[in-house]
Amino acid sequence: MQQNKRPMKELTNSQTIVKVQTTHQHYPIHIGQSLDTIGLLIDYLCHASKHNTRHAGRHNTRHAGRQAVLHIICDKMVYQHYGQAMEAGLTNANITYHLHHVPLIGEKAKSIAIYEQMLEKILASGIDRSHVIAAWGGGVVGDLAGFIAGTILRGVRLIQIPTTLLAQVDSSVGGKTGINMQAGKNLVGVFYQPEMVLIDCRFLASLPTRQLQAGYAEIAKYGLINDAAFFDWLQESGKRLLARDADALLYAIETSCRMKAAIVNQDEREAGIRAWLNLGHSFGHGLEKLAGYDGDILLHGEAVAIGIGMAFDYAEQIGKCKSGTAQIVKAHFTDLGMVMNPHQLALKVALNADNLLEAMRYDKKNYDESFTLILPQKIGKVEVVTGIDASTLHRYLSVILDIRL
Repeated sequence: MQQNKRPMKELTNSQTIVKVQTTHQHYPIHIGQSLDTIGLLIDYLCHASKHNTRHAGRHNTRHAGRQAVLHIICDKMVYQHYGQAMEAGLTNANITYHLHHVPLIGEKAKSIAIYEQMLEKILASGIDRSHVIAAWGGGVVGDLAGFIAGTILRGVRLIQIPTTLLAQVDSSVGGKTGINMQAGKNLVGVFYQPEMVLIDCRFLASLPTRQLQAGYAEIAKYGLINDAAFFDWLQESGKRLLARDADALLYAIETSCRMKAAIVNQDEREAGIRAWLNLGHSFGHGLEKLAGYDGDILLHGEAVAIGIGMAFDYAEQIGKCKSGTAQIVKAHFTDLGMVMNPHQLALKVALNADNLLEAMRYDKKNYDESFTLILPQKIGKVEVVTGIDASTLHRYLSVILDIRL
């Protein structure tokens, strides 16, 4: 088809493109109305061998010119809202595709059992190394599909098409994939970069407000770790963003993606500054574990927001952050309707310093029985603090949980 031969510049001239350039992989993040051109963009990827650095010579050169074959991993809610538009775009671009629905919604889908089930379904559909997997959904689908793409046939190409705010500004960019284990969150996975990220804000039209708030926590995180001016803008524009103002959403998404890309470009595998992106996550992952990874009780972004508040509280307690800073941060989230007191959560167990500390023990950043936390020095500046003794953390957790919140 003639339209399949259009150059990338023509396809994307109405979109913002943010580039991720790691040592091993370069890829674009398209921010705009990508659903209209999704078939053409995917077709371009499937035929453009010169743009693929990871698989050059193994996939693209060998298979250049073949018809694109796509395996779409999505959840049923996303398909109900946007399946017709997605399929129309793929059909118009003459792309052969297979749909693979994830049977569960939320963090429970990131399990060994679902991973195995999805592998068997995709293998039965006849996948080979020239094919492409597309993760179409929120962060859970992206993490699961990315892990599948990185391991099936020892690795096939991956496209991320995030449909939640959290996935658009965070989890779809940077190549982290994985599933949860009983011991903790995201403990099994691989770093596996996509070859394209397609972000369309129109997916957010059907997103519940609670999911928007969860994604907002990750947006605010970028300002808190490295851009105080961006956090100032969020304090002025956060309500407009959550009201789905198009300009505010686009600005926040583009800013977040640029910051995430800049950090990943410097530190792809979290050996240094990429750990900053985990601000609040150690506490948050512990809370998620106590909630049983049940999205009805606690979404990931909600846990991150609470965890950020706790990180600021803890930093104040040990003198790393000016007194009163935590209150500014927590008040901002609270003003946007977010719960910041973990005791208000209907967790599966009564929350205390003992069980939260135990839940945090299996965080990936911890070494040699001690704890590692990302702690703020001020709004817009954080540091990685290693070697935190369990008894010290327990003492301060007791203070944070029982008094400060």
